[in-house]
Amino acid sequence: MSRWFSFFKKGFQRTSNKLASVWSGKRIDQDTLDEIEETLFAADFGVETTEAIVEAIDEAYRKNKDLQQKEGADIGKSILLERLDGSEGKLGENANKPEVICVVGVNGSGKTTSAAKLAKMLKDQGNSVLVAACDTFRAAANQQLQIWCERLDVPLIASHQGADAAAVAYDAYEAAKKRDADYLILDTAGRLHTKSNLMEELAKIERVIKKHDSSAPHHKWIVVDGSIGTNSIQQAKVFNEVFPLTGVIVTKLDGTSKGGAIVAIYQELGLPVYFVGLGEKPEDLREFDVEDYTDAIFGINGS
Repeated sequence: MSRWFSFFKKGFQRTSNKLASVWSGKRIDQDTLDEIEETLFAADFGVETTEAIVEAIDEAYRKNKDLQQKEGADIGKSILLERLDGSEGKLGENANKPEVICVVGVNGSGKTTSAAKLAKMLKDQGNSVLVAACDTFRAAANQQLQIWCERLDVPLIASHQGADAAAVAYDAYEAAKKRDADYLILDTAGRLHTKSNLMEELAKIERVIKKHDSSAPHHKWIVVDGSIGTNSIQQAKVFNEVFPLTGVIVTKLDGTSKGGAIVAIYQELGLPVYFVGLGEKPEDLREFDVEDYTDAIFGINGS
């Protein structure tokens, strides 16, 4: 069993409980299959994945009228594993100093708190980390990030409201280089209602960072709110069109019944999921593990 299985199990219990209650103690028949389909769809797995799971369980039932819950769960898991092939994003050996991670996403997605939690995680792994407050549009964003960084004892480079975000990023890179930092995390603005200005700002941040390192930013991750399910996909598509992304962080999955959002997001965007947020505490941001996720969703005890 993975060390993070219990974390995933707790985080996705609303989805897994719903699925378990559908077929637990019942003979699988057409009504049960309809319930499974409805539950999967409500959990935001998406139409194609939902249909694939239901069809596979239906086929197995037709061959074996005594199909058990565990067998149905294993079928569902196998479909998810197939659909999530390649979905795990992993930070490899740090080949750059600093390795630059640009975090984007709409306001309210958990972007700023995720940037701080990510810094804490990397620091706990023995890395030196610097965070840059590049969301200079909202004073509250800078204040929020400052509070988090002070709480987690992570150094922060910030400026005043209305400052040039690209200038903050440039200064932060210089500071990270002088401090020989392993990682530099850029928290950017997230106002889609002024899409053109936001995207121009992101492009400018990228240009100034490339003046230091032509391969930077090395990671461009979008933070999406998993509790709103597939609605978050459209947000990600908007960013990806003009600021090609390399990965996803899915937040706010604790207590939600939309545990299938990860599958739908990966199927639609084809971007690896690096981290998931399953709580408010700093340690509740964890690396995405596809085995733990699929076991937790289908109520399997792990291996």
